[in-house]
Amino acid sequence: MNGLSPWAVSAASELAEGVPSLFECTSGSFNFNMYNTPDAIWVVAGMPGGGQMAFRTAFSPGASLEISRYKTHERGLDLWLSCDAGLLETRIWIEEGEFPVLRYITALKPAHDLLVPFWPRDILAIAKNGNAENTAGQIHASQWGTRSGFLYMSMSRPKSASVLYLQNLTALADYCEQTQTSAGDSVGGNWPELGFALPAANEKPLKAGKQVVICDALVAFDSEVPDDEPSMIRQYLNLLARIYTLLSLPATNYKPWPEVLDKGLADLIDSPGCWTQVAGHRYFNAYVSDYNTPPEIMVQLAVLLPLLDYVEWSARELEVMRTIKAGLPEFYDPKLGTITRWLPAAEDKLEGEEEQKEPGVMDSWYLHHPLLNLSRLALKGDQVAKQLFLDSLDYAIKVAHHFNYDWPVFYKMDTLEVLKAETAEGMGGEKDVAGIYAHVMLQAWELTHKKRYLNEAEKAAQTLQGMGFRVFYQANNTAFSSGALLRLYKITNKKVYLELSYMCLAGIFRNTQLWDCNYGYGKNFPKFFALYPLNDAPYTAVYEEQEVFCAMHDYLKHAEGVDLLPSVRLLIAEYIRYLVDRAVYYYPTMLPTEMLEGKPKIGEVDPKLWIALEDLQDGWLKSGTVGQEVYGAGNAFGILPRHYLQVPGEDFMVYVDYPTSRFTASKGKNIHFQVLGDERMSCRMMIVKTGNKKLPHFEVKGSHSSGPLQEKSVKDGNKEYQLNGNQKISIKWNH
Repeated sequence: MNGLSPWAVSAASELAEGVPSLFECTSGSFNFNMYNTPDAIWVVAGMPGGGQMAFRTAFSPGASLEISRYKTHERGLDLWLSCDAGLLETRIWIEEGEFPVLRYITALKPAHDLLVPFWPRDILAIAKNGNAENTAGQIHASQWGTRSGFLYMSMSRPKSASVLYLQNLTALADYCEQTQTSAGDSVGGNWPELGFALPAANEKPLKAGKQVVICDALVAFDSEVPDDEPSMIRQYLNLLARIYTLLSLPATNYKPWPEVLDKGLADLIDSPGCWTQVAGHRYFNAYVSDYNTPPEIMVQLAVLLPLLDYVEWSARELEVMRTIKAGLPEFYDPKLGTITRWLPAAEDKLEGEEEQKEPGVMDSWYLHHPLLNLSRLALKGDQVAKQLFLDSLDYAIKVAHHFNYDWPVFYKMDTLEVLKAETAEGMGGEKDVAGIYAHVMLQAWELTHKKRYLNEAEKAAQTLQGMGFRVFYQANNTAFSSGALLRLYKITNKKVYLELSYMCLAGIFRNTQLWDCNYGYGKNFPKFFALYPLNDAPYTAVYEEQEVFCAMHDYLKHAEGVDLLPSVRLLIAEYIRYLVDRAVYYYPTMLPTEMLEGKPKIGEVDPKLWIALEDLQDGWLKSGTVGQEVYGAGNAFGILPRHYLQVPGEDFMVYVDYPTSRFTASKGKNIHFQVLGDERMSCRMMIVKTGNKKLPHFEVKGSHSSGPLQEKSVKDGNKEYQLNGNQKISIKWNH
């Protein structure tokens, strides 16, 4: 039992006294009562099994809170309150459904310029008698840094229910702007005193007379207390999707990705800062003007594969691809029998300024990521890539066996001596490497048809059981793992692999930011549904995001014919939609120069260069602090082929910001395709001109609509339509 704060002790005592209820309603097996105590308005959720959760929807320091008036409505009530600190308005209501959702929004108009050095958390777990000390529960996952402001937890004593709490931190923008505080780490706590606390404002006050939102909470309830990992993961995904559908989602805007790609391609090829030369071969730098670090094979392939996607889509030829490919064999070390991270001919440039920047040192995921990309080239018929891939497999398997499928962070390639065992004390090594290793082995099995590789994939995948949210080490590798596990499920029909694929996806969504940072520098770029690259990273990163984006597309492709959780389809499609909207802001050309770091950690930042920044930070921090990431150049090359559907013989393309499948467009015939995702959500379709002709009239129909969809003429003579997810679309016009 954790200790209680004086505020929790006082609240529990007041609630136990039997305060009269202002309002009561029931939803499913949950009962909600609303109470007024001397310093707060509470909603107490009565749960199956006798447990209760009390939610402090409004608070006044000191016992001066008075209800000026209130108005009940069918599922809740609105209150107008006064206290010494100012005037409060609170709206409370219950959304019914399979998972009831409590929603409460509170705004404060300060009576004085107001500093807020402390604010109590807004959840107190209590027993039926109001005692908080007789309860116990498990916090499965919660906010870290500036990720979503959430708590996912279950009450186990008394065994009652599970709750997913989400604070809509977007609504706190005015508070954070006035007080110059961050919304990071604002949701947390220890059982039984949990939830959201206003960021401490010790220096900059809230202005008197200016109303600001100080809380916007959504709380989803499920009567199940999961007793195994698959149940827990499914519950989290379902509750998250339930809350997501109730959010006021930020608007997205069409971005001209063909133009962005052309600018990025020109700068990638022509900018000297992107390139270095060693022993007659040209290689990409990892960061613009980073000439001190030797070339890395991961960097070369991380640019090459998106370029390949683009040339397959566009039918163009790019000399730069031949340049990259020409240098790849130089990364193979015949003594070790494998490709290496660093170019052997330039390894002597490493000076050990970081623990992994030593000759012969491997970061565990760095071995498997290039192998995965080589396998993709090999499956497309590239014989050089095939040889490099096959020649390195025995080494990769030897390492896996040596570490018993539980990889450390860093090890020496020749002796396999562990140099860094854990990501942090007690956290173990790089958990998701087992998943990307399984992916590599599946690729080898597909290429060679040797059962040995399929067996290796299964052995590695089985070690992921029991990881839960801890499986997430690096976002792109966790995403690749999810796809590999889905493929294993389809190959073997063993449901454990489908459940493990959900576990990886849950790890990804747990590391996203379901709010928009509209304070400080954050006003200059959208951040909703952004994904963090590592479980402790303080910023979002372009390379990991664009690779997760591609992996999510692949996941849905492999999921055709699979009875996938609707929540998974919804969340993947929405992540993709927002990535397509946000990703352009990784380019410094899209941002004010005053928010860019002048002296990055690596290389330099050229604000005129269409090469993406590695990092976008919280609103009070400058971005580009790490550097300008050459290996993040796949950004536009991944988006264009997946969202612009070409129509043979016509001067237009079809753009959809949702994932799609089964696109058919033959010359002289109408267009048909399937929009993926969930029918409860909507997305944008554009008919985008590629020539000078005026677009013809189109008749667009969806399988869920009774007639043609409404057309909207937009900039540059294009046409826009709103589509719902999970439906078939047909487009007719006079050819």
